Amino acid sequence: MNFSVTDTTQALLASYRRYGGINHLDGVNLPSKVAVVEITRDLLRLIFPGFFDDNIVHSSELQAETALLLDTLVGRLEDEIYKSLRCSDCSEDDKRDPRPAAHAHAGEFLQRLPSVRELLHTDVEAAFLGDPAARSREEVIVAYPFIEAIAVHRLAHELHLRGVPLLPRIMAEWAHSRTGMDIHPGAQIGTHFFVDHCTGTVIGETAILGSHVKLYQGVGLVARSLAAGQALRGQKRHPTLQDGVTIYANATIVGGDTVIGTGSTVGANVFLMQSVPPNSLVLMEDVGVKVLSKTDRSTVVDFQI
Repeated sequence: MNFSVTDTTQALLASYRRYGGINHLDGVNLPSKVAVVEITRDLLRLIFPGFFDDNIVHSSELQAETALLLDTLVGRLEDEIYKSLRCSDCSEDDKRDPRPAAHAHAGEFLQRLPSVRELLHTDVEAAFLGDPAARSREEVIVAYPFIEAIAVHRLAHELHLRGVPLLPRIMAEWAHSRTGMDIHPGAQIGTHFFVDHCTGTVIGETAILGSHVKLYQGVGLVARSLAAGQALRGQKRHPTLQDGVTIYANATIVGGDTVIGTGSTVGANVFLMQSVPPNSLVLMEDVGVKVLSKTDRSTVVDFQI
C-alpha cells in the first residue's frame, strides 16, 4: 500500500467534518489542558511550599517568591476560566463578555488557598496518625499519592462550587492519571480524610463524605446503572458516608439513597446497595451481606445477593 499525505489529509478533514471532536479553531477556544496542568502544579507549589519545587527558597525570600507566583498565576488562571465560560453552554447569539466573571472567579479562588491549606493539614494529620508505616508528616506530603490527589480535589472543588466549567474536571483527571485515584470535583469531603494506598479508589460527583472517613484501595462510591443518563444530571446518585466511617479494600457502595451510618465499618469486597445504621460492621458472606452491631456483634440485617 502506497501512503499518500494528500489522500490521508483529505480523509482526516472529512472525519473532522463528520464527527467533530476538534477545538474551535476559528472562534472561541477551549481551555488549554497544558496550561491548566501548569496552573495546577503552581497551585500545589503554593499549597505545599518546597515540596513541589527543585529550587531551595530561603525563609527570607518566601514572601517575595509567594507574591511573585501568585502574580503570575492570577492572569493565567483568569484566561483559562474565561475560555471555559465562553465555551460552556453559551448560545451563538449570547454577546455577554465573561471576562469580569472570570476575573472575579480567579481572585476569589486564590483567596481561598489558606482555607484549602487548613483542610489539607487535617488530611495530612489523618494519614500520618492512621498509617503506622508513615515516619513523618513530611513523608506523607512528599511520598503519598493520596495527598496529591486530595490536594488537587480540594482545589478543583473550590472552582466547582463557583460554577466554573471544564477546569475542575481537567484538574481532577490529571490527578487521576498521576495517582490512580478518581475523585469527581463535585464530591463533598469533610476534614481528616485518608485513603490508604489510594490506587483504584473512585468517588462520584454527588458523594458526600463526613469527617474522619478512611478508605482503602479499590473502594467505589458509585451510582447505580443509569439508563436515564443525562436526565439524572444534578440529582443525588452517589452514596453518603457519615463521620468516622471506614471502608476496606475493593468494597463498592452504590446509590444516592445509600447512607453508611456514623462510626460504621464496611469490610473488604462488600457490594452494598442499602443503608446501614450507625456503628455497624458490614461483612460479605457466601450468600449475601451481613450487618452486625459493632457494640455486641448481634445481627442487624442480612442482605441477600
